[in-house]
Amino acid sequence: MTRLFKINGEVSGIMRFFHLADLHIGKRLGEFSLFFDQEYILNQILSAAKRHAPDAVIIAGDIYDKSAPAGEAVGLFDDFLTSLSRLGQPIMLISGNHDSPERLNFGGRIMARQNIHLAGLFCGQMTQIVLKDDHGETAFHLLPFIRPAQVRRFYPEAVIESYNDAVRIILAAQPPDPARRNVLVAHQYITAGDTAPERTESEQISVGGLDNIDASVFDGFDYVALGHLHRSQSIGGEHIRYAGSPLKYSFSEALHHKAITMVELEEKGALRIENLSLAPLHDMREIKGPIEKLLSPQIYEAADANDYLHITLTDEADLISPLDRLRAIYPNVMKLDFANSRSATGKGDGAAERITSKTPVELFADFYQLQQSSELPEDKLAIVKDVFAELEGKN
Repeated sequence: MTRLFKINGEVSGIMRFFHLADLHIGKRLGEFSLFFDQEYILNQILSAAKRHAPDAVIIAGDIYDKSAPAGEAVGLFDDFLTSLSRLGQPIMLISGNHDSPERLNFGGRIMARQNIHLAGLFCGQMTQIVLKDDHGETAFHLLPFIRPAQVRRFYPEAVIESYNDAVRIILAAQPPDPARRNVLVAHQYITAGDTAPERTESEQISVGGLDNIDASVFDGFDYVALGHLHRSQSIGGEHIRYAGSPLKYSFSEALHHKAITMVELEEKGALRIENLSLAPLHDMREIKGPIEKLLSPQIYEAADANDYLHITLTDEADLISPLDRLRAIYPNVMKLDFANSRSATGKGDGAAERITSKTPVELFADFYQLQQSSELPEDKLAIVKDVFAELEGKN
């Protein structure tokens, strides 16, 4: 399916577009909802779109964090998409591995009339959106997240044993026109020979790298707008690029600098990429040290105490309610760890004895503390006690 558009009804001298990906709207980190963080960053993207007036906006998959997103997540994205569409530029979206293709496709033909182009479910061929400027046509090829099994039904004669085979066959069936500038939008895991991109803890990648696709399959494309990995980076050439997520979604991303990828295409072969920095409502940081030092003004006043924090305490002495004390100053402690001589040898002498000496309820409470960085509430503790009592035949 191919559609042809002029840019805002007129022909312009340069093709400029925003490349976004991995919004993960509706994501939670432990007990923390990121709704207001995501609303804040989406409003920054809207402001940037007004300021830079891109000719198109691309969102390369993982719109939502779950295939069945909560109502507030759908409402937030609806508000963002409505506001973005009012600016008048074409918007192109594909599904990612976190999205439900069928849900994302809903209303797609109606939205296309409003210049919002959805490619949620792969139906045998890519949707193409063609824009014109002074340098001619640019074809945007929209390839939603695919798995080999999805592609085999459309190419029954082809041998499709891997993700690489699947994408190669799709692109061979709809090759880029060398007379045009060509942009591919995809959501896959890309490698370049033996070179792999940087990954983070919050991404879902198949064990053993079985879902990797070699960058060589993209020969002929002037730019490949990728989603799937949360760090902004190129792989196999500057023109094959992950936009990265607009927010940090794990502490492995704490040192990342999040941005909008703005791409400019002039004549064929002329590519310019600029990163437009994004500032979060709450940054994500890791700090380490003894508790008294971390609670001192010279430490907590040096940065925003409301940031999302992973704190590692180095105290040797036992501490009473350290998380409660820390959250009195740092309300958004997401993760608490300990690094001292006991934790360093915790897997050695005494560790097994400490575990076997605890009751199942105590072990469950310890597990809850490890996962949530907070103590098991009394009402939930009572439920857990009842459950274990019933299992032991005491009720």
